[in-house]
Amino acid sequence: MNSTPIALNKAAMRKYEDLEVPCDAILASYVWLDGTGINLRSKDRTFDFIPKDHKDLPIWYFDGSNTAQANPDNSDTFIFPEVIYHDPFRRGNHILVLADTYQFNYQPTSSNHRKNCTIICEKGEVEEPWFGFNQEFILTSSDGRPLGWPVGGFPAPPGPYYCAIGSDKIVARDLMEAFYRCCLYAGVQLNGINPGTVPSQWNFQVGPSPGIRGADDLWMARYILSRLAEEYGTVASFEPQPTADWPGNGTFVYFSTKDMREDDGILVIERAIDKLARRHGAHINEYDANNGADNVRRLVGKNGMPHIRDFTAGVANRSCCVRIPRQVSEDKRGYLEDRRPAANADPYRIISIMLKTCIFDE
Repeated sequence: MNSTPIALNKAAMRKYEDLEVPCDAILASYVWLDGTGINLRSKDRTFDFIPKDHKDLPIWYFDGSNTAQANPDNSDTFIFPEVIYHDPFRRGNHILVLADTYQFNYQPTSSNHRKNCTIICEKGEVEEPWFGFNQEFILTSSDGRPLGWPVGGFPAPPGPYYCAIGSDKIVARDLMEAFYRCCLYAGVQLNGINPGTVPSQWNFQVGPSPGIRGADDLWMARYILSRLAEEYGTVASFEPQPTADWPGNGTFVYFSTKDMREDDGILVIERAIDKLARRHGAHINEYDANNGADNVRRLVGKNGMPHIRDFTAGVANRSCCVRIPRQVSEDKRGYLEDRRPAANADPYRIISIMLKTCIFDE
């Protein structure tokens, strides 16, 4: 077989996108998290109706032996539709369906943390918890080299790249502009985007949203980003520490309750921080896809990050584990930011342990 890479003529392929689909055909992409706890998968299905709610859609299944979620001799794994989004790729009435995964006996798979998160959110809804996420990532070539970095070398040190402009500092702004619009079209509550601290690093913010909504939106935003990066011939990497001695990638979480948002809520925020300090180790275990192992490489006390063994907190201090924003300190109410979660963290796990610690006092 010829191993020479084949260059696809995408301009030629575009003419097929105008082919008319029967008016009663709705294309649905079911999206789910595989057994790695990091990677998303999807498969498509045609329906002859427009669903008004996720409950209108059927439970489906896939080969879990190819996604590290089942054995080959009992491989059918169920996907339950949970949230419907507009499809920014096909548009029209076509949809993206965020789903979670269940074993043959209808028990959640080991990577399905949404089920438990839903239960915990319902238990704590009287406190009206809100969550937002700031997602960092790096765009790379297919062989893992950050875009815009010199071959075999490194760019100038961090400093000129954060929120910068100019082709000597910024990579793939057109991709990120497409991402921004696709998320808003889909119904993802994207709050903003900005270039990161090194070339090819970007951030996007989701929420704040009540309960589990922010986590659902973050997973769908990750899917949309990865699909767009595929179109651009690049990869969106959520590796927490892709290059040693350089800034890594996090998923910073913004958290508040009703009491935190009211007058003198700063006192509630400070009590929550005390609780977070007492359960630092338990949170570290939940804050990356490999139960703390990825954050060992990222949280080393350098590049604006705390050390993994120490819990720290401060006002406007981004080198701490937990930051109280300056405006929150002045207003005496608002929210806190936990900067410990890695870029590959599961937001369902983050929400669950934040509620367990700060509301249920575990």
